[in-house]
Amino acid sequence: MKVALIAAPFISVPPADYGGTALFVAHLAEGLSREGVQVIVYANGESTIKTELRSIYPRSEWPIKIAENAWLRELNHESWAVHDAARDCDIIHVQSAPAVTVSRFAKQPVVLTLHGPHEPALSELYTFYPDVHYVCISDAQCKQETMPKVRTIHHGIDVSRYRLVEKKQQLSELYRAHCADQGTHLAIDVARRTGLPLKIAGEVQPVNREYFEGKLNLRSTAASSSISVQPISKPRTSSWETP
Repeated sequence: MKVALIAAPFISVPPADYGGTALFVAHLAEGLSREGVQVIVYANGESTIKTELRSIYPRSEWPIKIAENAWLRELNHESWAVHDAARDCDIIHVQSAPAVTVSRFAKQPVVLTLHGPHEPALSELYTFYPDVHYVCISDAQCKQETMPKVRTIHHGIDVSRYRLVEKKQQLSELYRAHCADQGTHLAIDVARRTGLPLKIAGEVQPVNREYFEGKLNLRSTAASSSISVQPISKPRTSSWETP
């Protein structure tokens, strides 16, 4: 069995810094390899995944600065990867909508994991590709989709990378990118209503700068001193662990 895992070309697999989907692809590739599956990862050339790696872009490009250029880069990468994988792989697993649009040229089963929130425009696009197997990452997400081949498979994590703390502190911490889709502002609202201390730190990507400086700062300023929201702007040395 040979499986192609196609990641976006912007972030290395595994990620050196931010990159939840890239980390998911790395964990999946390593897990499948341990089970004896031959895995080919399509990502950029800075990737250090311990499986076969194929790429056409040598370096990462993150954060995205010009969306139009990034869209062209992703489409070129995804179409090349699907075409290449269709020559000798048994299953093709993709992570984004652009890859689905070229799946009609592959005879192999194609799987798409839905990493983002429900978007009606994307759901409409997916109806044109009923043969693709769609994987939701939560039951709530799955209930919003109507494709004939859709099911929930929760993300797995490497539990050896996490330390169990049996005696909990009365403190909530979030380490994530600051963006509206991930509901950082809702976490602040919950902390204000419950009175629980909350610390939030994460990368502020250019596209989310207005959200961070507006909605998040207004909420955190109006909240008590037990709520802290901080950007992470300098490089981190550890991998971004997004379970």
